[in-house]
Amino acid sequence: MITVTESAVAKIRDILAEENNPSLKLRVFVQGGGCSGFSYGFTFDEEINEDDFEFPISNFKVLVDSMSMQYLQGAEIDYKEEIMGSQFTIKNPNAVT
Repeated sequence: MITVTESAVAKIRDILAEENNPSLKLRVFVQGGGCSGFSYGFTFDEEINEDDFEFPISNFKVLVDSMSMQYLQGAEIDYKEEIMGSQFTIKNPNAVT
């Protein structure tokens, strides 16, 4: 299971409204990051792949592929607006560093 905070839900809704494409879903994934290990990625996708996990959140869906799901189980997606900028973040109880 993945959770999404209210601030992240609000930002995702804003982005989806700007795109004006009801087929878009938020895809969250883990990718190799070289020396720094894994990194998280976010994109919008119209397609649902055979190995995707789907999480209905509010009026949109979050997609996670099966490889990424093993690393994201129990994670929380948040959106923060700070002086240094705005960004989506992931609080992951499985990450050790």
